[in-house]
Amino acid sequence: MFTSGLRSFTAIAILAASAAIAHAENPKVGGAAMFADKNIVENAVNSKDHTTLVAAVKAAGLVETLEGKGPFTVFAPTNEAFDALPAGTVDTLLKPENKDKLTKVLTCHVVSADAMSSAIAKMVKDDGGEHDVKTVGGCILKAKDDGGKITLTDETGGTATVTIADVKQSNGVIHVIDKVLLPKG
Repeated sequence: MFTSGLRSFTAIAILAASAAIAHAENPKVGGAAMFADKNIVENAVNSKDHTTLVAAVKAAGLVETLEGKGPFTVFAPTNEAFDALPAGTVDTLLKPENKDKLTKVLTCHVVSADAMSSAIAKMVKDDGGEHDVKTVGGCILKAKDDGGKITLTDETGGTATVTIADVKQSNGVIHVIDKVLLPKG
């Protein structure tokens, strides 16, 4: 009787632990809770660290796309990342006449897949330390593992580090990055 009770208790404990892992909370981003049942735009608008990104997505007309089915992986630069661009860059990109340039920059941060950091790290390892990531904007990013942190090098040689990984969304995943990735030319 004791053995079968112990087995039942062990089975229940394993199921409870599995459920807790399956329902692990997303990390907070920009001081806001991120909900796995909300889409990328619904979550991003709540992050105080991503107001520039949200404004840029709106100006580029990409809201409807990023609210869509996906799946998408978005490498989401923080406000600080945008602030680090040369003076006037963001204001210039947000002008209506530069919508195509802005769209190109933003779509170089989006991959048409649901790529959690463990999957990216495995691709990097399987490819000998560097993995080419093709974005929906046609950019090729070079993903690497730098001491357990994923880095992405853009086509201009700039490198961003993933600072918050695996923020699950209903239509993909967000990885917060510390630099704006730029297309060549």
